[in-house]
Amino acid sequence: MLTLNDIRPELPPTGLLIGGHVGEAFAGSRFATINPATEDVITDVAEASQADVDVAVEAARKALVAGRWATMNGADRGRILYRMAGLLRERFEQIALLESLDSGKPIAGTRRFDVPAAIDCLEYYAGWADKLNGELVPARQDALTYVKRVPVGVVAAIVPWNFPLMNAVWKVAPALACGCTIVLKPAELTPLSALWLGQLALEAGLPPGVLNVLPGYGTTAGAALVSHPDVDKISFTGSPGVGRSIMRAAAEHVTHVGLELGGKSASVVFADANIEAAVRQTSSGAFFHAGQVCSAATRVIVEDEIHDEFVARLTARAESLRIGDTLDSRTSLGPVVSEKQMDKILDYVAIGLSEGATPATGGHRAGNRGFFIEPTILANVEGHARIVQEEIFGPVVAVVRAADERHALELANDTAYSLAAAIWTQNLDRAHRMSDALEAGTVWINTYGPTDARLPWGGMGGESGIGRDLGRAALDNYTEQKTVWLQLPPRLP
Repeated sequence: MLTLNDIRPELPPTGLLIGGHVGEAFAGSRFATINPATEDVITDVAEASQADVDVAVEAARKALVAGRWATMNGADRGRILYRMAGLLRERFEQIALLESLDSGKPIAGTRRFDVPAAIDCLEYYAGWADKLNGELVPARQDALTYVKRVPVGVVAAIVPWNFPLMNAVWKVAPALACGCTIVLKPAELTPLSALWLGQLALEAGLPPGVLNVLPGYGTTAGAALVSHPDVDKISFTGSPGVGRSIMRAAAEHVTHVGLELGGKSASVVFADANIEAAVRQTSSGAFFHAGQVCSAATRVIVEDEIHDEFVARLTARAESLRIGDTLDSRTSLGPVVSEKQMDKILDYVAIGLSEGATPATGGHRAGNRGFFIEPTILANVEGHARIVQEEIFGPVVAVVRAADERHALELANDTAYSLAAAIWTQNLDRAHRMSDALEAGTVWINTYGPTDARLPWGGMGGESGIGRDLGRAALDNYTEQKTVWLQLPPRLP
């Protein structure tokens, strides 16, 4: 069995990838990436700044309008995506290990979910690359009029630290399928898998400059990227506060923007539910990756008559979770990503207790090395409490009582977020009523958390953002519609 003490994963080149070449930043700056389970430095990587962003955007623009990529057909773009998926599959174990070390996610999760989901997404959009059909529109008898899809242009893709590889592929795969070029900025806390992705793309035959990877900080490299006048599309996944700042920056040049932001997803459990299934799936939805998931089931609304039983069962399950070595396949709860994040989460626990919540379990740091937090359940929480209304992004569940279906719906929709929700009931009529009425982009019924590359993912506005990743809908993110009007010779009498 692998442990944190004996693994030495293969690292990608740690410079900036610009125009097909790996090199140091203009300023020569580098920063460390930390293993959150041990607080040890994994390696250091080049730190991009404004000057590096300028060169990367220029390289992406050049690849867009000249060279092989500019004239490559969809079938050939698809073959490159298929090869990227194949190379990722060949290096599956090394990249899964590196993702666990860099993000703190238990290896069981990166093996079962993160890397397979990235491979599947690449293959899904590889299949779309030669199927971006236009439309013939017979507007006039004396003209040939049609609409075609064209690439939106240079894409700034900015991804978060909780699913570094998967979220990068969610943006890179459809953008490449549509013929765009990309400047990818991974989160500064988890840059390594994005650097590997850039290398695999080159190995797969992607022309230089089509995919550029710039590790760096949001306040410098990220800010320079989203305000760049030669970027055509910004695709961002992250916090609502940063999303708002991106919208303001994009307004200067009227840049296209897609934002997948926060969540405070409700898991609504009715008295007629299969309680064991609801407990098991809600626990997984709440504590997977230590609750650092935008759709985490950290707002649980339970019908009053089963509230106490549900809390007792959920508590028992939480207390059975194995905390520890992220490279032990038996570990189910790893650390949160940083000391700053750990302190923020523990502050929220204190806020919840001060607001009158009943502590059922957890609420403390686990151990004194690594950023581990006990799985935490706070019961009898009021619907207006901060721990119910604000995204904590940690292993903290707030359980709220609901008197009946109407009350449960009011509680579930009483939020600024609109990303996802779940319903637990054996009443089919209720399931359909609730799924129609819940203000959420995804609604799960008697399950929690699955996603698929074939299904669109995103919120319905508010703090959860605008636009969709995944599915056919993502193709609209990276294409424009161009109308072509060909005037035909007039008919002779």
